[in-house]
Amino acid sequence: MATVQSTHRVLLVEDDIRLANLIVDYLKSHDMHVEVERRGDTVLTRLISYKPDIILLDIMLPGLDGLSLCEKLPDYFAGPVLLMSALGSNEDQIKGLELGADDYIVKPVDPALLVARINNLLRRQAQPAKAESHCLSFGKLNIDPHTQAIRLGNTEIDLTSHEFELLWLLASQAGQVLSRQYIYQYLLNIDFDGKDRKIDVRISRLRKKLGDSIETPFRIKTVWGQGYLFAPEAWNN
Repeated sequence: MATVQSTHRVLLVEDDIRLANLIVDYLKSHDMHVEVERRGDTVLTRLISYKPDIILLDIMLPGLDGLSLCEKLPDYFAGPVLLMSALGSNEDQIKGLELGADDYIVKPVDPALLVARINNLLRRQAQPAKAESHCLSFGKLNIDPHTQAIRLGNTEIDLTSHEFELLWLLASQAGQVLSRQYIYQYLLNIDFDGKDRKIDVRISRLRKKLGDSIETPFRIKTVWGQGYLFAPEAWNN
């Protein structure tokens, strides 16, 4: 199984000094380079001098909370963001994922689980895009796998790398229903447990960005009890 290399750099944004020290010691024992930032409002400046591969982001922070920061990060940081919080309800996790986080772990943090989550996110980040050599076009929608450029008519659509990967998976098998189990295995390399909402949240974000209806989606359809379907005929208007 692939492991995180020693060159990987972690930015831990955590104001609890004791917890931060425990996490730093554990991550360093797994060959990760870690730096700590204790305030949310200084993270963006820190990114100028420290170029992390992944950000571990607490939600309750002085200066600027983690959720607000999560909304700003895509303009400054292209890597994965792992939220950490004592707020463990489904609603809290969904909110964090909708704001752009790639994963969410509930405190108290199990160190071994944290390392596994980091490894998974970095492994996915390092994988080459699961794309073929040609572009895909459906009506007014054009998808370029080389540049990850998306155009809908005359509008360029800005997607995260994870959103692009999901869109490419759906579009490359247009007209076919893809089960949640298949999508989870393909994109996350894990089994769908029936409760995890990561893919549902990403589907929702894709629909918003691609002008699909949230109430009655017609471009990326939900086939109840089966999965999701990319409708190739729905991009002409």
